[in-house]
Amino acid sequence: MGALRVRVLEGLQAYLPVWHKMQAFTANRTSETPDEIWILQHEPVFTLGRNGRMEHVLASGDIPVIPIDRGGQVTYHGSGQLIVYLLLDLRRKSLGIRQVVEAIEQAIIAFLAEHQVLALGDRKAPGVYVDGKKIAALGLRVSKSCTYHGLSLNVAMDTEPFTRINPCGYAGLQVTQCQELGIRLSVMEVASEVATQLARQLDYDLLEWMPDPP
Repeated sequence: MGALRVRVLEGLQAYLPVWHKMQAFTANRTSETPDEIWILQHEPVFTLGRNGRMEHVLASGDIPVIPIDRGGQVTYHGSGQLIVYLLLDLRRKSLGIRQVVEAIEQAIIAFLAEHQVLALGDRKAPGVYVDGKKIAALGLRVSKSCTYHGLSLNVAMDTEPFTRINPCGYAGLQVTQCQELGIRLSVMEVASEVATQLARQLDYDLLEWMPDPP
């Protein structure tokens, strides 16, 4: 129940400033702070989770590799990929982290189903897959019962950088994207539909689209 605020960060965002804003938002929030999701695209970057191993970065080339504080291994972010960061108070929502992960997966699965694409989650390797190829990656951090980080969904991007890593730590794992599956929507059009599905899966009454970034 309640409202979920949505903020859109325009243009291609550098990774570090947004990460630091998420950390600050989470550190400074109170029990009254509304939950938010941030929608954006990142400049090209590989991010390596807390348990990530550099051996899964095969050839980063000119793309920076940034060790960060989410779970999971290595993944790639870049133009044409939808990023949704979830800044949620789990205690207030009476949710566990596994429930949140499953809700995120189900939101992506439901979005794809609306476009006649069958997708599945994987309990052993969180994310969403179509015919064994990964289309969405998930990674969260929980601090004081509040989440940050979130999901990346491949929409219409250059997927070559994924060949420079073992995506999410799995050698040979292939990726796919909405464009290849016949979903001809812009990143923001996809964002609107995914935000609606996230609100539904996480049991919010409505979305409040905020005019300004945090």
